[in-house]
Amino acid sequence: MNSTDFKTRLAALATQNICVIDASISKSDYTPIDLSEANTDLQNFDISSSKDWDTYITNYLNKRNKKVAFGGYLEKRGIYNRSDYFNNPNPETERNIHIGLDLWIAAETSILAAFNGEVDSFNDNTNYGDYGPTIILKHELDGFVFYTLYGHLSRESLSNLKVGEKISQGQAIAYLGRAEVNGDYAPHLHFQIIIDIQDKVGDYPGVSSLIDLDFYKENTVNPEAVLGL
Repeated sequence: MNSTDFKTRLAALATQNICVIDASISKSDYTPIDLSEANTDLQNFDISSSKDWDTYITNYLNKRNKKVAFGGYLEKRGIYNRSDYFNNPNPETERNIHIGLDLWIAAETSILAAFNGEVDSFNDNTNYGDYGPTIILKHELDGFVFYTLYGHLSRESLSNLKVGEKISQGQAIAYLGRAEVNGDYAPHLHFQIIIDIQDKVGDYPGVSSLIDLDFYKENTVNPEAVLGL
């Protein structure tokens, strides 16, 4: 099975109602959110402040009577300008295109494994604006190996994990972290589906530059399709 066939096969699993956050929350309680440079609402608060982001997300959900805001795959964002970890004056090499799915919900929400698999690696990525505590799981589908990444977790989520530990689909593997440990963001899960992990350990780029985008589009899968969003 090549990567194109794999992506088609994986998207077909959406009928299974796969969840990566608290399964008691219905998909009808999810709402899309646009955090791209085109969203003029983002000009009305300090996007370098995790507290302001938390207020914005909370108000956004309350106005819509929803519990989870989701989106961001291949979205060009301005928020990364606040961090030297991403910032680069060259428009082609600046990393500002998001290549995972963000699901915005309160800290301590349980995080679930999307598929059967095992713990591949984990790490606390402490750069400002980075993932914070991160878990990567390894999976196999019809002989095709792939990976899922769960970022912005609580620090306690990494306790007692073991590489190679078997994980079942839907199993609670972590909890969302607060701003002081999650890279200084409003609480949310960064969920990413990766084909070739490229020998990365406990980390994988979640934001791409324009010059590298074609590679990452090929090496990642749009999680919205898989989750049926």
